[in-house]
Amino acid sequence: MVDVLSDEITRFVRAVGPSPDETLREMDEFAEAEGFPHVGPEVGAFLRFVARMSDAERIFEFGSGYGYSAYWMAEALPDDGEIVLTEVDEDELKLAREYMPRGGYDDLARYELGDAMETIETDDGPFDVVLIDHQKHRYADAFEAVRQQVPVGGVVVADNAITAGPIEFEKLLELAEGGSPDDLNEHTQGIADYLERVSDDPDFETILLPLGEGIAVSYRIQ
Repeated sequence: MVDVLSDEITRFVRAVGPSPDETLREMDEFAEAEGFPHVGPEVGAFLRFVARMSDAERIFEFGSGYGYSAYWMAEALPDDGEIVLTEVDEDELKLAREYMPRGGYDDLARYELGDAMETIETDDGPFDVVLIDHQKHRYADAFEAVRQQVPVGGVVVADNAITAGPIEFEKLLELAEGGSPDDLNEHTQGIADYLERVSDDPDFETILLPLGEGIAVSYRIQ
């Protein structure tokens, strides 16, 4: 994980923000030991905050990994709420099934093994919060697939909106400032396409926050 904040600021944000419980700390340790690219506690806490602010009842994730972000957000759901976890890796979803019950969230979770794009086609929503965190070149397609299912007051959050291993930030910046960089890889192009798509959508207001590896937050205004 490549944080966009300095180490000192990241430590400060973690120190001031909500404290992860024992299970989340274990999940953080797992990510560090395995080199797993999870969103981290700063983004996890923000996602839970967004779910609370949105009075979320249903949440959908495009890419759930081993359930880290879902675990953070599940606490904000009512007892009859639902969070849909999607993951193509069976072993990772199996880990999510082990972690979620530790927080008492198993009854809130729906585990979907397979392509999130196929899962969303079979669910009419609505979803108060959506997290997009799968293949970068498919972010814009994910937004198109779910945008009609997000009500006014709902929020779509995209992770890795500033950086990640294969994302070329300098070229993203050049694009954002009106330039035309050459030879964008598909990951950088995917993020660029996504940011252009959500920024141009009159039904959403989008801001970019430098937490974790950068998150794009799109709020449905109409």
